Amino acid sequence: MLELETFKTVVASTPLVSIDLIVRNSQGQVLLGLRNNRPAQGFWFVPGGRICKDETIASAFSRLTEGELGVKVALDQALFLGPYQHFYSDNFSGEDFSTHYVVLGYELALDIDLSSLPADQHQDYRWFTVEELLASDQVHQHTKDYFLS
Repeated sequence: MLELETFKTVVASTPLVSIDLIVRNSQGQVLLGLRNNRPAQGFWFVPGGRICKDETIASAFSRLTEGELGVKVALDQALFLGPYQHFYSDNFSGEDFSTHYVVLGYELALDIDLSSLPADQHQDYRWFTVEELLASDQVHQHTKDYFLS
């Protein structure tokens, strides 16, 4: 883990590489969490997270599924949706610089008990139909983008 000031410099200066997890249950609904932190704070968003330096995509995927969903899933169990770009005018620190992510989107099928999910990144979780999430002003546009192509 980088020191806070070093991480601020990284976020202010370079894109971050991350994985987003588009999780569908057996009814075809999509798992979204209500974001606690910047960027996208206060919006419904898919789970996910950054890939760490010297971490393979497969290792990051397993770490993120375990940490964000409570179940370790192998990368080969997911469908790669492609690369996406997320631009935010704010950042985790609240200081005046933007955040840029290059995101690898992966879809997976899981039935998850919402009460067992962690509260670090999201204060609440909900299953949305695609129609519901596309119609909601509370779902972030970057999440909607996974369903518009």
